[in-house]
Amino acid sequence: MTEEVKTMKYLLIRADDLGYSEGVNYGIAATVAAGLVRSVGVMTNMPAAVHGLGLLHGHSLCLGQHTNICVGRPLTDPSHIPSLCTPEGEFRPSRTYREAAKAGRDFVVLEEVIEEIEAQYRQFKALTGREPDYFEGHAVASANFFKGLEIVAQHHGLPYFAMGRPGEAVIFRHTRVYAYMPRDFKAYEADPFTGVQDAVAHAHEGACDLMVFHPGYIDAYLLDHSTMTTPRVREAAMLCRPEVRAWLEQQDIRLVTYNDLT
Repeated sequence: MTEEVKTMKYLLIRADDLGYSEGVNYGIAATVAAGLVRSVGVMTNMPAAVHGLGLLHGHSLCLGQHTNICVGRPLTDPSHIPSLCTPEGEFRPSRTYREAAKAGRDFVVLEEVIEEIEAQYRQFKALTGREPDYFEGHAVASANFFKGLEIVAQHHGLPYFAMGRPGEAVIFRHTRVYAYMPRDFKAYEADPFTGVQDAVAHAHEGACDLMVFHPGYIDAYLLDHSTMTTPRVREAAMLCRPEVRAWLEQQDIRLVTYNDLT
């Protein structure tokens, strides 16, 4: 590794949840058009995924599979994966995972979640006509879910991005990646740009710092199914501000995608 690479700082800006709803799709599309977001995670099980990918058509992007087991309906027959589903055939919501984790339980059956992960992977290829540039999961409190993701990724030779603990690096290919967590959540929620400034100020030399955003606009589906509403709008607005992009271009840091990491 050259001295320049050892001291270089990298920042990866990622937008999650394409397909969650049309409002979310429009917010992500706006940030892509503004130029800062070049890595986008797709929820392939969601009906609005087709709409979202259509909005991004023509942009050169790093597209990932943002595997989801807590919103909407599965791609697998719910009767085949009962541990993941409600009696109505919907995925169990994220609060159910949190409650189980507090009780020390993981109700996800590994074989069942692997079946759904595989189905979402096949759907990604069907919708995009390509392999995912990175492969990871929408955060839920289930060790079996992440074990299933790792198994499927290994089986297909996919570039798996593992969940890491705050402050600890995970290795993607051969690059250390640190996921950023806001130090001051109140300041971040009021203006997410404070988080960008903080991430750059504390960036790691010879490694990549990751900022995961959930930009989007509020619609009825989002209001009915998510507790994350206003922060999505604020993140979308911040990522679209020309002065934010101009500020980043002046910093001693290189903006990258997963495809740039070696």
